[in-house]
Amino acid sequence: MIPATRQQVLGLYRKIFQIAKKWQSASGQIEETLKEKEYIKNEARTLFRKNKHVTDPKLIKQCIEECEARIEIGLHYNIPYPRPIHLPPMGLAYKQGRVLQHQEKLRKISKPIYLKSHDEVS
Repeated sequence: MIPATRQQVLGLYRKIFQIAKKWQSASGQIEETLKEKEYIKNEARTLFRKNKHVTDPKLIKQCIEECEARIEIGLHYNIPYPRPIHLPPMGLAYKQGRVLQHQEKLRKISKPIYLKSHDEVS
């Protein structure tokens, strides 16, 4: 990993924990705030540890973009959890085989960047 990239990743990691320290839930309830703070910390630890051994510069860049997107969305909407995508589970597919495979491929491609690693960890 390039030193500049390493510093950027470590900066994002620190930023997430600073956000978690100051986090207030939208409801204002103490239990909910504590639960959301713990979720933010656990999610960050899990994803950063999972990607610790990534060496491909393109994949590292994609992970950094996903992290930045999740931070911005979380702060904007005041929710720590990834926002769901609103696509029908299997669309209008009623056939088997190639049509279904093509539709699954389109769903995978259309997944927002902030959800790329969510299904892998959950």
